[in-house]
Amino acid sequence: MRKRTKARECALKILYAVDITKDDTAPKQEIFWQDQGEVEEEVRSFAGMLIKGVQDHREEIDAVISKYATNWDLARMAVIDRNILRFATYEMLFTSDIPPKVSINEAIDIAKKYGDRDSGKFVNGILDKISKSEEKRVS
Repeated sequence: MRKRTKARECALKILYAVDITKDDTAPKQEIFWQDQGEVEEEVRSFAGMLIKGVQDHREEIDAVISKYATNWDLARMAVIDRNILRFATYEMLFTSDIPPKVSINEAIDIAKKYGDRDSGKFVNGILDKISKSEEKRVS
C-alpha cells in the first residue's frame, strides 16, 4: 500500500473516531498511533496534515460539501462517507501539490473499502461536482 493511501486511511479512522465521540482530536490521534505500532513518519505526517486541515477548515469544508450534496443533510450522511468527503475536499481546496483527480480516486477507493456498497458512487458524485466548480484556496 502506498504511503499516502495508508495515511488517508489512518486520517479517516481518526476523523471517524472524533466525529462519533465529539472528543478533541489530539487524544484520539495519540491513542490511535500508540495502537498502530511502528508507522513511517511520512504516513503520520501526511495523516496529521489532513486531520489538522479538516479541523482548521471544517466549517468551510462542510459548507462546500453541503452545497454539492443535493438532497443530503451532512448530519444524515454515513459517518465514513462524511469524513472521506471532508479530507478529500480539504485536499482539493487547500493543498497545492495534490491534483484533484488523485484526491477523488483515492477517496473513491477508500469509500469502496470502508463504506457501504454505494459509498464509492456517492463520494465520486459529490467530489466531482466540487472539483469542477470550486477554486483552490491556496496559491
